[in-house]
Amino acid sequence: MVPEEENDGLLDAERHQARHTIAARAQLFPVAEKFVSLNGEGLAAGRPAAFIRFAGCNMWCTYCDTRWANHPLVEVEGWSVPQLLAWVAETGVSCVTLTGGEPLLQPYLPDLVQALLSVESPRPLRVEIETNGSRDLAPMAHLREACAEAGLSGSLHFTVDWKTPTAGEAVSAAMRRENYDVLDDRDAVKFVVGSADDLAFMEARADEAALWDRCTVLVSPVWGAIEPAEIAAYLIEHGLDRARLQLQLHKIIWPNESRGV
Repeated sequence: MVPEEENDGLLDAERHQARHTIAARAQLFPVAEKFVSLNGEGLAAGRPAAFIRFAGCNMWCTYCDTRWANHPLVEVEGWSVPQLLAWVAETGVSCVTLTGGEPLLQPYLPDLVQALLSVESPRPLRVEIETNGSRDLAPMAHLREACAEAGLSGSLHFTVDWKTPTAGEAVSAAMRRENYDVLDDRDAVKFVVGSADDLAFMEARADEAALWDRCTVLVSPVWGAIEPAEIAAYLIEHGLDRARLQLQLHKIIWPNESRGV
């Protein structure tokens, strides 16, 4: 028979192991897919990148092209920070795009970002977070500055949506205005437009938030809802020479693919 004191020790060890196992399990990211493709949009458009798509989103945009990743029953794989780091290293590319779904829903995203920014060999990583504009970006902005002050070699960039009325009135109203104040020339705000009203909305919001001198303003068409030529004409006629028309390269190159691109 095991002495009571020794038995208590065994129980303590088992409890510690159980807590460790639960904590490790809790830090797994729900990854809907991961792949290497060309960056179809954003400031690194055209560059090969390692994409990590997390499942789940707090928004329901009318034109969402990754709605499958937001379904409550979507199949996911649990990946830890070390596993994702190892996978990124295997890809051999230096651009990493964290997307979704909505990446800022992931509670351990700061751990992953800091680990990615710490990579030095074979070269530092350019890490981009694509976020829908409704979640508080300030903690990640503070993390970016802390990592820079600590001398981490990677760079962190934000592409933040500003949802137009075409995305849905409630969706557009859910934007966190303060998010756009933490951006700088490393970042971009993306307006996805589907109508002339959306274009006027884009111009007004960019003026109001002084985005033109703060960051890059990207204007993308809702695929099939508005012609790129209409957007181009608007930008030219309104003298918006600091805006940038953006076409989703992946939809041009792989028009019939919705995953892995």
